[in-house]
Amino acid sequence: MKIRTLIVTLALALMLPTAARADEGMWLLSLIGKNYSDMQKQGFKLTPEDIYSVNQSCLKDAIVGLGHDGRPFSHFCTGEIISKQGLISTNHHCGYGYLQSHSTVEHDYLRDGFWAYTLEQELPNPGLTASILVRMEDVTDKVKEALSDDMSEGDREAAIKKVCGEIAEKAKEGTLYDAKVIPMFNGNQFFLFVHIIYKDVRLVGAPPSSMGKFGGDTDNWSWPRHTCDFSMFRIYTDKEGNPAPYSKENIPLQPKHHLPVSAGELRDGDFAMVMGFPGTTDHFLTSYGLEETMNISNKLRYEIRTVKINILREEMAASQQTRIKYASKYASCSNYWKYSNEQNKALKALNTLGLKKEVEKEYSEWARFQAPKYGRALGLIEKGYADRAKSEEALMYVMEGLLMGSEAPLMAASLGNRFKRDLEQDKEANLSRHDSYVASFFKDYDEQVDRRLTAALFGYVYAHINPDICPEFLKTAQKKYKGDWEKYTNDLYSKSIFANEESVNRFMNKPNLKQLLKDPMWAAGNEALDLYFSADEEVSQESKDGLQRGIRDFTDGVLQMNEGKKLMSPDANSTIRLTYGNVMSYEPKDGVTYHHYTTMKGVIEKEDPTSSEFAVPERLKKLYEAKEFGSYTNKKGEMPTCFITNNDITGGNSGSPVINGNGVLIGLAFDGNSEAMSGDIDFEENLQRCICLDSRYMLWVIDIYAGAKNLIEEMDIVR
Repeated sequence: MKIRTLIVTLALALMLPTAARADEGMWLLSLIGKNYSDMQKQGFKLTPEDIYSVNQSCLKDAIVGLGHDGRPFSHFCTGEIISKQGLISTNHHCGYGYLQSHSTVEHDYLRDGFWAYTLEQELPNPGLTASILVRMEDVTDKVKEALSDDMSEGDREAAIKKVCGEIAEKAKEGTLYDAKVIPMFNGNQFFLFVHIIYKDVRLVGAPPSSMGKFGGDTDNWSWPRHTCDFSMFRIYTDKEGNPAPYSKENIPLQPKHHLPVSAGELRDGDFAMVMGFPGTTDHFLTSYGLEETMNISNKLRYEIRTVKINILREEMAASQQTRIKYASKYASCSNYWKYSNEQNKALKALNTLGLKKEVEKEYSEWARFQAPKYGRALGLIEKGYADRAKSEEALMYVMEGLLMGSEAPLMAASLGNRFKRDLEQDKEANLSRHDSYVASFFKDYDEQVDRRLTAALFGYVYAHINPDICPEFLKTAQKKYKGDWEKYTNDLYSKSIFANEESVNRFMNKPNLKQLLKDPMWAAGNEALDLYFSADEEVSQESKDGLQRGIRDFTDGVLQMNEGKKLMSPDANSTIRLTYGNVMSYEPKDGVTYHHYTTMKGVIEKEDPTSSEFAVPERLKKLYEAKEFGSYTNKKGEMPTCFITNNDITGGNSGSPVINGNGVLIGLAFDGNSEAMSGDIDFEENLQRCICLDSRYMLWVIDIYAGAKNLIEEMDIVR
């Protein structure tokens, strides 16, 4: 339930009988005691200390945030420890990039899957990190001691940065931990998070992509699903159990806690909670921000990426080598390509804009009797979004069409500027220090594919971007080549040192600053970058500061309006959270009822030999026909595949454990449903569903399909 018609909604809530219902909220673990009574009513059997404790092992110690070295607090997915030897399960799509990086035409792990039957066979993944929360602390009072209402936004940010840095440094002193203070509720509260971060995380196993991505873009963000969306990793430490870089001498982590894995029955209405690292939500977004999201961000992202998606599909279908090279890039692009479109559909269908305006009307009535800053908030927000509309449109075209569409232009600007700095300092500079970057970039690059993308996307941007903000190099190209973007692109690549690995290496072996400064790809990439970084210069600093201040004061006001009436959780920001609810079927539209689970029968029914999205491995079909399901069936003798709950999740929750009332893993969260794609902005209690892989399907694949008995023997399986 959103902030909506607050008085009426709250009054109705008091009259409703207690029943299984969707619970909006991504709750901070240290404060979960406030929700405890409600959780017990839903079916939770443990205590708050079983979830979060500093002094004893608990569920938090089994929850892993997957990230990248250098950005340890930006978690792209979640995993969970499921054995005493640091074994992690997460989603297949979370491990997809690492499967791709280890794949070759000879060893196509994307196509065939990968399984390590011994520790020695597990594959290292440089740069992959695994973070586990040690403790968290509300430090709002400490931070606010350094702040005042009459500060400028710049001074406020500087003060926050200083005091938060001091708090984090003190928390790290004398430990192997990392720490960061992170704002909540749009800068109204601040929490310290202390993590232990492991840097040796190895690939253990994954089913073939035909299973792990079964349904592809067609089934993405929809139910019913039959996707076997899991992969497995293992955390390694040094011999003392401490975080350490990869070494053959490292040993498997001995965790403080690991989750037992369920092979038991799952019923509609069963308690289900999800713990993980959700990325971003915006539940306090105003109608003005929502209009920007729908009409600029989502709309343009979908339209521009459609051009890219269509080209990649053609190229990947034509070549196995291209498919391997671009598999991870395509998956990353297509996921939020579809999300943007489906979210706009849901926002319109559910009249979210109208609901936001109702909230703002109630807020304005409340603000009349409060401090003046609350009355000014919505006006500042309205002006801020209006002032930046043009620059936001420019940013989307530049980012999606010129910098993230094809790859060579951005690489040329980035690498070329490094070359330029080196050569300006020393004309005889040795550029070999860039060898590893060059090799890494071109490993998964195809010049002909990139040429196609550049021609199509540069032409698309020129045709659609506001002429007032169109970069000069596109105008020049249009005039010189009379709209023939393929000819322009061929000339661009043929004249550039950045078109392919061979030409870059030739330049590095015999560098020439004058040649670099004349390079057309370097010039185009730099102009696009300059436009990206300068796009908001037309917006006054006063307007930017006003928008930031307005959002903070509006959020503070909403919190005050609800104080003592309703618990409210902060928006997701890649910090660990818990959301709870129930396994639950739903009715998306008139005459349609969706059951709470699917079975392997649906995999067979969906098979389509003409579609790469619905291919079924021969081994799976044979096992299905022979009914070799082991001990993983439900009471009806069916082989479960997926189920749904009404948990409040978002991106970053991918791979999160779905845990029952006894603290046992029953599944892995991997998706949301299209009918409620508005959920990141406005939670829809009747339609919101979290799509999960059933732990029994995962166990069946490991045990029966892959024969990885070594992994089964590690786990505590609850039947």
